Amino acid sequence: MAISSSKTRRGVLTLSLGAALFAASSTLPQGGQALAQPAEAQAIADHFSSVKTMMGDFVQFGPGGEQTGGKFFIERPGKVRFNYENPSTFKVTADGTSVVLENARMNTADLYSLSSTPLKLLLDERIDLSGSKVQDVRQEADATTITLADRSVFGNSTITMMFDPQSYELKQWTIRDAQGKDTTVMIYNVQSGVTFDRSVFAINYDRINEMVSPER
Repeated sequence: MAISSSKTRRGVLTLSLGAALFAASSTLPQGGQALAQPAEAQAIADHFSSVKTMMGDFVQFGPGGEQTGGKFFIERPGKVRFNYENPSTFKVTADGTSVVLENARMNTADLYSLSSTPLKLLLDERIDLSGSKVQDVRQEADATTITLADRSVFGNSTITMMFDPQSYELKQWTIRDAQGKDTTVMIYNVQSGVTFDRSVFAINYDRINEMVSPER
């Protein structure tokens, strides 16, 4: 799948961010019981925050039904990498300060501040759900879903994370953009407590600055 436009590149980044990091359904479960207090949500978030490193496989479903997958790697605070499988030529890397989306086929890159993306919330040392960030929490027999909104980070977008209600393990997330379009990422074959080489999350800024698209 050849991808070259800046609009499509932003879409790939949104897919990766929508990356906290779930079923292919892009809506909340129906008939679930809304929890009265966000304390349950914070307890789940605290458990997720306690996982300092993890890696596994992901499958991504775009708003138009497009599907791709690959490998992901996470290290708190602030580090993540998504390697997309062929035929996609994209790679997303966050090194704790910046997020870069590389397109090897087009030899282009887009550079973002980590603090301006939803990844910051997911990759913080501790996920803070205080204030009005928690928009909705629903408990099902097989899943707990938490919907977050934070205009300072997401703008008009939201992120809905789905967790196993027993183990509190993250299963998938869905990002709804400002136009109401949903992108879902499911993760599986997850391993935690992994040790990564420093090169996994390294960004070569000199090379990236040469690649940055003039459309940005």
